[in-house]
Amino acid sequence: MTELNTVLDRDAAQENESKNIPHNKLAKHAINVHKFGGSSLANAQCIERVLDIVRQNCQLNDIIVVSANGKTTDGLFALLTLVEKDDKTAFTEALLELEQQQLTLINELLNEHNSQQLSSLLSTDVAQLRLWLTSDSLKHRNDILAFGELWSARLLSALLNERICPSYHIDARDFLVIDNEQTCTVDHALSSVQLKQCLQSGKLAVITGYISKDSFGKTCTLGRNGSDYSATIMASLVRAVNVTLWTDVDGIYSADPRVVPNARKLHRLPNGVAKELGRLGNPILHAKTLNPLENNPLKSKALANERLSYHCQLHVASSFDAQVSGTEIGKFGQIAKQELSVTYLNDLLLAQSVSFIGSGIKPTLAEFAPICADDQQGFIVINQSQQESLNQWLANHDVEVTFKPVAIIATVGHKVAQRGDVKARFKRSLKGAQPLCFVASENKHSVIAILAQACSTELLNNVHHDMVKDARHIGLVVAGLGNIGERFLTLLPEQLNRIYALENIHLVGLLSSKKALINNDGIDVNQALSLFKAEAQTYDYQQLLTWLSNHPYDELIVVDITPSESFSLLYADFFAQGIHVVGANKWAASSAIEHYNELVNIADKNECLWLGNTTVGAGLPINYAINDLNNSGDKITAIAGIFSGTLSWLFETYDGSVAFSALLLDALKQGITEPDPREDLSGRDVQRKLLILARMAGFELALEDIDCKNLVPPALQNISTQEFLARADELDNFFAKALTDANKQNCCIRYVARFSVDEAAKIKAKVSLEVLAQSDAFANLIPCDNIFQISSHWYQENPLIIRGPGAGRDVTAGGLHSDLVNLCQQLAHKQNQVKIKGINE
Repeated sequence: MTELNTVLDRDAAQENESKNIPHNKLAKHAINVHKFGGSSLANAQCIERVLDIVRQNCQLNDIIVVSANGKTTDGLFALLTLVEKDDKTAFTEALLELEQQQLTLINELLNEHNSQQLSSLLSTDVAQLRLWLTSDSLKHRNDILAFGELWSARLLSALLNERICPSYHIDARDFLVIDNEQTCTVDHALSSVQLKQCLQSGKLAVITGYISKDSFGKTCTLGRNGSDYSATIMASLVRAVNVTLWTDVDGIYSADPRVVPNARKLHRLPNGVAKELGRLGNPILHAKTLNPLENNPLKSKALANERLSYHCQLHVASSFDAQVSGTEIGKFGQIAKQELSVTYLNDLLLAQSVSFIGSGIKPTLAEFAPICADDQQGFIVINQSQQESLNQWLANHDVEVTFKPVAIIATVGHKVAQRGDVKARFKRSLKGAQPLCFVASENKHSVIAILAQACSTELLNNVHHDMVKDARHIGLVVAGLGNIGERFLTLLPEQLNRIYALENIHLVGLLSSKKALINNDGIDVNQALSLFKAEAQTYDYQQLLTWLSNHPYDELIVVDITPSESFSLLYADFFAQGIHVVGANKWAASSAIEHYNELVNIADKNECLWLGNTTVGAGLPINYAINDLNNSGDKITAIAGIFSGTLSWLFETYDGSVAFSALLLDALKQGITEPDPREDLSGRDVQRKLLILARMAGFELALEDIDCKNLVPPALQNISTQEFLARADELDNFFAKALTDANKQNCCIRYVARFSVDEAAKIKAKVSLEVLAQSDAFANLIPCDNIFQISSHWYQENPLIIRGPGAGRDVTAGGLHSDLVNLCQQLAHKQNQVKIKGINE
């Protein structure tokens, strides 16, 4: 149960670290890196959300990496452009506007004292900015661009100091050294030593993203969106256990959600696939983001050995909705490796040369790291910005090259180039686009189609639909591994193989009352029970809820086969987290009316499905029939029947030839009754079932609204089970007299549930022992059978009757599978459109 234990071990470590640091209002204490993008810091409202995230998710020795606020970097680029155009009026206005935007943030968020301090520093910066822009903007280009991150870090650090905890800001140029802006390779040893000199114990560091310096001390940038790269560099330098990239989208999607509204979240991505997505233009992942988290070689052998054991997970989450689970990037099993996505890049060039044929292409690949290449046809695909440098490089080698504008669209997934079915589907989806050719990436994680024309939004959406339309990973947790639970699991492998709707179901959790086996990478359905016996560990409900709140699936279904009232009380938490429930457990559906209505409302609010056909009638389709009548416009006026398999067996079998108590003890021995037969004889089970059906039919009533005839005399109701069984013969006279009186009328006795509503909307509901004519539909059942009679506006003269086995492991397990298939069929039509959070929200 590694997932549950990992969560709790981490939380325990955080709680164990000292909290005795003054002015500390952080919720957690144990090192992680949190990066906040420009949209997450765009305005005062956004920054307030960031403060809440820091308060709940950060630790004092964590590192926060920030981008420039909102569109600040765009504003700095605009100033450079205006200087080049020599547009003095527009330049002055743009600089004033940029300064005013920063002043607005400072004044809205900080107290008067801190606001004055930062305003003074800003004024000095703006003066320096004006001087550089008007004197030598080319020489100081990167210094100018660095101001955005510097202002952002300074502001957030001041806010943290003022409101939450001790904090300080660090200019990454004080420690981070790279070779050049082209490769951005970090001098890990030097940067690590210099960062340690900058860090202050017991304070929360806020560090500028995007910027660094070279070995000559010159300011360098890491490219647009390079703050993500900064964050993973920091994590590598301090050996952080986790990096979270807080952005405006709650994860990485199967396509750019701004262009493909039906893109689906990729909850878990293998490292290699994520890196390939970043390389091919994914809008969330910087191409180099994952490099620092890999096993980079170091000069020191001791450090290198230490580095080999280092592992860091990367998460992508939304600062606009911090409670929503994002995307985790790391090492995962088969479920995560099945994920597919589609990405594209326009404005590319196909460069063709004889020097690119065969082994002659290798120097070019090493120098330019093209998007894709083909050493048989002799071409590489590069960004347009690389054209001049490639031309010069080849000219130095006296080689000719031709260029052709192209675009690419690619399907990306774990070793997707080796999956013939995926490649065939990808090619079919592009038939109308007439690609120039298809190329597999060297790492086999992508198949790339090279297009003569730009990739249009329509083409991207169509290809995405064809590639991802059936992709939906559904996690399945089975609670209750008794007689019926074991049968459910025994049937599961065959069901998964032959039912198309279950194609994307993955068994990921098994729960008994005391032990659990949870595996995010899936539990082998053919060995589920043996794996549970070998690997399950003790758990509590809080551990379970903690794992469920972070599950990595598109949907999660809990199949509740427990008789536990306490487990049913978790339904509200399940629904609040968007988890669906298939339940044989009657407690929730027959709970107090306020609680039941609350569950229904929470489920509706969170688009959760709650199916419970097996709560009444085992696998008989009584709930389906009631739903169908209601949904078709009919109105149910009465429900009646024999709802207990145990009481059905007892009264169909009881003919007076043996005492009722002897029959009862025989039924107990056969396993027909509950271990304490009073549970059956009390009528409470039938009462609950009638309540469930009445509510299903659309009527609002409580359990106490149903009159219940208890067949156990008061003298036997409150004694131990052992004593009751010893005194069971005290039941005999009552049932003997009831049977004799009925026989005198040529009738029989049956325990019947009845619900009705008249034209005045007056409800009558009871469960009791009745005298029935021998010709009555309820009088001639196979022992253990249930029968349900539904009267409605459409079925008045001749009520609808459903009859069959109302108990048994096979029919109940089958009923649960029926609900599971039904639920998955409904989920197949569910569309989750992505909401992009903008800076104006």
